[in-house]
Amino acid sequence: MKFFFCVMGMVMIVEGLPYFIAPHKMQQMVTLIQQMPEGGLRRFGFFMMLAGLAVVYLAMGGG
Repeated sequence: MKFFFCVMGMVMIVEGLPYFIAPHKMQQMVTLIQQMPEGGLRRFGFFMMLAGLAVVYLAMGGG
């Protein structure tokens, strides 16, 4: 459970960095995302999940 909370904390740090570093650019990005069709967002989300899975797999010594 300790590892899970460590990972969640790191995700929150990484997710928060763009909002802290470039808030105006993040507002522009949110506007762009709102204009994207659902299918495009779904594909992007799926790709990001696969990329994250690959990173975790490689980091844990797989492959």
